[in-house]
Amino acid sequence: MPTTPPSDDTVRSTLRLWTDPDGTPTVALTQAAEILRAGGLVAFPTETVYGLGADATNPRAIHSIFMAKERPFSDPLIVHLPDAADLPRVASALPPTARMLAERFWPGPLTLVLPRAPGIPASVAAGGATVGVRVPSHPVARALLRAAGVPIAAPSANRFMHTSPTSAIHVLADLDGRIDCVLDGGLCAVGVESTVVDLTTEPPIVLRPGGVPLEALRELLPTIRVAPRALPTDARQQEATLARAPGQMERHYAPHARLIAFDGAGATAIAAIRAEALAALGRGERVGALLADDEVAWLADLPVTVARLGPLADQAALARHLYAALRELDAAGVDVLLAHTFGRAGLGLALEDRLRRAAGGTLRAVPDVPPS
Repeated sequence: MPTTPPSDDTVRSTLRLWTDPDGTPTVALTQAAEILRAGGLVAFPTETVYGLGADATNPRAIHSIFMAKERPFSDPLIVHLPDAADLPRVASALPPTARMLAERFWPGPLTLVLPRAPGIPASVAAGGATVGVRVPSHPVARALLRAAGVPIAAPSANRFMHTSPTSAIHVLADLDGRIDCVLDGGLCAVGVESTVVDLTTEPPIVLRPGGVPLEALRELLPTIRVAPRALPTDARQQEATLARAPGQMERHYAPHARLIAFDGAGATAIAAIRAEALAALGRGERVGALLADDEVAWLADLPVTVARLGPLADQAALARHLYAALRELDAAGVDVLLAHTFGRAGLGLALEDRLRRAAGGTLRAVPDVPPS
């Protein structure tokens, strides 16, 4: 099987259907479920980001996801279920830790990597023996999954490596004419992807930080550890790592503009952003910045386009607005985009991961002393 699918530039109309965000049954939900059962592609809201769904038991439908996103076949998909009771349809073995985590965190932004059941095609799992699975909490997602009656494989509904979508408009910006339908259920509440935990290893490993913080997982699994940021150098180990979960590549979630992210917070981080902004402006570049509401005044005297993420003390708001802010600055036509991390506690770890990957895999150190 080739590593990367060819692009599919077939022009067709993507149907946009509106439905109640509370998941009340509607004609739109019924129509979207029929498209999924027929092997089509439907983008739909989850609490994390919009997913691009296809019947996880249909190899042809799965292939269509990779074609629409121009996603390499080596990047696995996550399977979504309406309830934890449906796990045996997807996973061939359920360790006690899976039941414990599901009881605590499902429905919600947690993906569990488990042994793949025979009914799930290998293409879902990048040819591997494991599969990522979760039960989303968004009412529209759960209603759609129940109406479809099949497990739904769904990566984020965007072009591969681009910033993930948190609204139907974001989906259409990337995939209009490439998918059958987008089910518009409003904005996503969490805004960053699910936490991915590999339960096929001992101790369990967080392969991707996300909507469930590491601290919450450690309350149940004290020995859980976070996977190293760098992929193994051994080719076979690297292939195995990539096949277990999406979002493992160093460049991912990226805007079109060049992103420079500083690893730090507070006055020193803002001073570093300000110095970089002045240098870029001096080169004639258009500059954008991702800032918390409390930080905007620091750049008020500069011709910099600022996207607000929310109050500095509200990690949930920072995460919820991250991808929309990246897309907002891209739409403004900036050449360089500046940001900083927000610590590693709570959702800060997920924010750091997304900013680092969006910046091409590296974070810039913040000077100990702010520039004068």
